[in-house]
Amino acid sequence: MNNNSKVWVSELNARPEIRSAFPRTTVRFYDTTLRDGEQTVGVVLSPQQKLEIARKLDELGISRIEAGFPKVSAEDAEAIQLMQKANLQAELWGFSRAVRGDVEELVRLGLHASVIESPTSDIKLKAYGISREEVLKRIVDAVSFAKQNGITVAYFAVDGTRTDLDFLRRVYLAALEAGASEIVVVDTIGACGPEAVELLVREVCQWVGPGVPVHYHGHNDFGMATACAVAAVRAGASWIQGTINGMGERAGNADIGEIALALCCLYDVPVALDLTKVREVSEVVSRASGYTLEAWKPLVGENLFMRESGAVASQFHIPEAIEPYSSELVNAKRTIVLGKKSGLDSIDLKCKELGIAMAPEQRAPVLAAVKKFAIAKRGLLTDKEFREIVVAQNVVASPAGKN
Repeated sequence: MNNNSKVWVSELNARPEIRSAFPRTTVRFYDTTLRDGEQTVGVVLSPQQKLEIARKLDELGISRIEAGFPKVSAEDAEAIQLMQKANLQAELWGFSRAVRGDVEELVRLGLHASVIESPTSDIKLKAYGISREEVLKRIVDAVSFAKQNGITVAYFAVDGTRTDLDFLRRVYLAALEAGASEIVVVDTIGACGPEAVELLVREVCQWVGPGVPVHYHGHNDFGMATACAVAAVRAGASWIQGTINGMGERAGNADIGEIALALCCLYDVPVALDLTKVREVSEVVSRASGYTLEAWKPLVGENLFMRESGAVASQFHIPEAIEPYSSELVNAKRTIVLGKKSGLDSIDLKCKELGIAMAPEQRAPVLAAVKKFAIAKRGLLTDKEFREIVVAQNVVASPAGKN
């Protein structure tokens, strides 16, 4: 998917000692926006909103959609039923604790695949008042019951990154023996850096063998979720779990779009995702959740291809001089905006965009007026405000300026 005519990253990324560490097989994404993402403080998604988001995720190329946690939410059960009727290409997955009653609800709804989770770290086991032996018993019972009912299981070890490794190995192997077919390495509270994630995922891949797909599920508490997911892929994870916009508890989950972009552009790893649709899906999720994203957020921020600085505007016609990848890669529009930091080149570009004819000697007075207006406004000028300045400076707009 890496198109060199649209990607202008450092050639150092292509050094053999870096690229050779990554797989050439396609990395796929398991989206948990509708379950873990909804755990963002204050977010409540209706069944209809979940269906709308699921359709957008499907268009995006998400391979698996975690449709919800039906045992604890009647609305999730309703949303799942809506999605089942929507003829999505993506697989629909449920979410269940290692509790038989949770699995029975999956069976009732006719779901054929689910994550089954249980705590594994001593910290979490103590918090829940459960012993290691008890949790092992619960895992075996729930996974085997799911298997008996035709449900594909990915076993999810909660707080796995803070679990004693000998016990974690025992848990994963017990889950596989009970009928799980996939394993999830889970950094529940974002407690690992990329090096630790790589070490653990590589270890888990060795424990379970090449025939068992390994997922990575991370959180962004130290701002390293994307780096950790990339490290997980380098170590052998073939599935990455995450959310749109990095939604989730605390600092959020790993951001699927960011991870796909990094894998594709920096490491030339094929990904099962349509990058041209990420910004559209991001907007739908943001609107439904009621949150406004940072304008400078990677991949989806509104500022990414918007240029105010005069120094940068002078290079606007050479995108590779000021951007690491093409706006076309993510279906974004490049624009010039006017403000305090604008320069003469900014004025020229905006005039060309708006069809305004301006004599060379008029540029400097107009620029001065733009800067003065922006400072007073403490923000950017709209096109209407710029036109008003042009009129005030006695610049005559050409007929094309009416557009």
